[in-house]
Amino acid sequence: MRPILPQVRPLRGLLGALIAVLAVVGSLVTAAAPAQADTTICEPFGTTAIQGRYVVQNNRWGTSATQCVTATDTGFRISQADGSAPTNGAPKSYPSVFNGCHYTTCSPGTKLPARLSTISKAPSSISYGYVGDAVYNASYDIWLDPAPLTDGVNQTEIMIWFNRVGPIQPIGSPVGTATVGGRTWEVWTGSNGANDVLSFVAPSAISGWNFDVMDFVRATVARGLAEDDWYLTSVQAGFEPWQNGTGLAVNSFSSTVETGSGPTDPDGPGDPDGPAACEVAYGTNVWQDGFTANVTVTNTGATPVDGWQLAFALPPGQRITNAWNASVTPSTGTVTATGLGHNARIAPGGSLTFGFQGAYGGAFAEPDRFTLNNTACTTA
Repeated sequence: MRPILPQVRPLRGLLGALIAVLAVVGSLVTAAAPAQADTTICEPFGTTAIQGRYVVQNNRWGTSATQCVTATDTGFRISQADGSAPTNGAPKSYPSVFNGCHYTTCSPGTKLPARLSTISKAPSSISYGYVGDAVYNASYDIWLDPAPLTDGVNQTEIMIWFNRVGPIQPIGSPVGTATVGGRTWEVWTGSNGANDVLSFVAPSAISGWNFDVMDFVRATVARGLAEDDWYLTSVQAGFEPWQNGTGLAVNSFSSTVETGSGPTDPDGPGDPDGPAACEVAYGTNVWQDGFTANVTVTNTGATPVDGWQLAFALPPGQRITNAWNASVTPSTGTVTATGLGHNARIAPGGSLTFGFQGAYGGAFAEPDRFTLNNTACTTA
């Protein structure tokens, strides 16, 4: 309905008429650009789009009690969080905001699913708002699958725990620590029965961060829980509450995916189109049911490698019993050797050696692939 301008009587004069008209015009300008109203969702799996590019989801599945989320222009907040779940089991929900596809819902204009080998980087930013009267984690989820799924459960879930409050823990068991994105994380691996879960837990609360999602994806590939020809299907930021949760908020969220030269970390050693920037010599001494391995890692690149981590897969039947000059975890399967305080840097052209002792059954074999900080190495 078009607004009706008031009639101005001539006796009030031209000045009065001008003032009246300007007042009305001012009110029309104000009315033309109202602030976008927040949207509250209480349906268990209700969703709404924000910014024309992300989806906010309520995602209440572990309780029948009411949960409501209020989507804002930049994120969401939990406006009601009734019920509770035992802290030794699964949470009651995962309200979140995401880019990508999750259970038939895809965010507007998303580039996901995208094959990992085509993604050069996937920058993201997150700002969390925490409360003190709840049991929860602040969890950033990254989903990977061998197929470009837009529905159903993906094979591997990466969880980044920005905060943990209360007697809760990730799925599985701890397998050591890792440096990813310039931060040190406690690493857990396990399965929830439907998919593999790799969790990176911050030692103290992180309220906000700008980072590259692909740093965590490459760390997951290095551990053998995904492959370069798999797909990134969605990137999500939210909370897993066990008790209460009202007031928890994602104040802001952004996620983009850039396709380009492939999965090699541009900040790490190596060039996907050039020679490898690391070399590994793997020497063994083998006897019946046992062996030792001395591993020499050489940085053939032009820049130092700080906080080095060498990942490789032990052949089936092999188990590490002790190690020296590096921390090597876990003891079987895909393992990661991490430098210690005195040898955490490999200078350009420099090398270091670490070793371990192990047991084996069946025929003895050596690993055939090594990655240094997520970059493939040649073998000597």
